[in-house]
Amino acid sequence: MGIRKSLKKWASYQRTVRELNALDSRSLNDLGINRGDIVRIARDHARMI
Repeated sequence: MGIRKSLKKWASYQRTVRELNALDSRSLNDLGINRGDIVRIARDHARMI
């Protein structure tokens, strides 16, 4: 994997974590997400890029 792709995946991971952490617990609950799931969700999302 090239460095550009790695950086793009890392940026996507960071952005996803930041955006999900910015949501309040009620919003996360509405989406079916627990705070403990955020890292896994961000990792899975970055993997798809």
